[in-house]
Amino acid sequence: MKSSYSRLGDFIHKIDVRNKNSQNTKLLGLSMTKEFRPHASNITGTDLSRYKVVDHWQFACDFMSTIRVRKLPVVLQENDEQIIVSPAYTTFEVIDSNELHPEYLMMWFRRSEFDRYAYFCCDSAVRGGFNWDELCDVQLPVPSIDKQREIVKEYNTIVNRIKLNEQLNQKLEETAQAIYKHWFVDFEFPNENGQPYKSSGGQMVYNEALDQEIPEGWCLEQLGTKCTKIGSGSTPRGGKSSYKQSGISLIRSMNVYDFKFKIKDLAHIDNQQADKLKNVEVYERDILFNITGASVARCCIVPSAILPARVNQHVAIIRTEKEMVYFLLCALTSKECKQKILVTMGLHVKLLQKMI
Repeated sequence: MKSSYSRLGDFIHKIDVRNKNSQNTKLLGLSMTKEFRPHASNITGTDLSRYKVVDHWQFACDFMSTIRVRKLPVVLQENDEQIIVSPAYTTFEVIDSNELHPEYLMMWFRRSEFDRYAYFCCDSAVRGGFNWDELCDVQLPVPSIDKQREIVKEYNTIVNRIKLNEQLNQKLEETAQAIYKHWFVDFEFPNENGQPYKSSGGQMVYNEALDQEIPEGWCLEQLGTKCTKIGSGSTPRGGKSSYKQSGISLIRSMNVYDFKFKIKDLAHIDNQQADKLKNVEVYERDILFNITGASVARCCIVPSAILPARVNQHVAIIRTEKEMVYFLLCALTSKECKQKILVTMGLHVKLLQKMI
């Protein structure tokens, strides 16, 4: 109920500790995922004494970015190491951690509802943004400190399980890639006697297109002959401003990584927008393949949990028979395949430059 909410400003206050004598050189920035990240600035010759120190359980935030990224970049320093951040950032801390747990507050800051509120409060000026007074006016539920600690503990348990699952998935991905290379690059798949094919004297024949020897009986075929669909999508009219808070998933390149789909920042469109993109509807077991920018050639299998979905113009759908999906995924994510794709991409860029 609303009556159980409290004003955030009653629990926090600004701090402004400067890096005197430039003793600390651990300069970090704030990521859009609300984590500290390595700074991107050249600090050679920079006076670091102006930079702000962030200690354990203290926060740093960038109010001016809210209107641009539609969220408030705010990060909690969760370990004992002191760091420094830009003097343009606001630093603050919880006044009494026995009344408001810093990790509980950070959980609140990660909520999409909080970011929507922060963006709503921004004015229309070019450099307009969320500000300290507006942050202090935020209303949030503050249960007993014991309840907060219980919530934080449960949250951290889930986060740690997710991290463990990600580590296990990474090991499985590495194993899959190792098997793919051993069988289909080194041609050491088991022969009829269970021995490595090539090193056991398996018959090899020269393939002119590949300019190398391959196992006898193998052939080279174009990807298109094994797929029922290869094609990219489109962005709805209006771009990001037309996205919805829920509805049909719109997959962008930021969601597609090798072997994994990142659901964070997944965009959505309504049924009317989706109908106009019916030709790029994503089906279960489709492979998503990034085709532009720095993320080119990253690919994964679409998770069924985000369906129904469409793709934008930076992502291609590759649809093949279900028996070939995982083989094709391993092939497309292999080092050898990526090198060929990037070389081909580079040749296209050079040709375009010559034409211009």
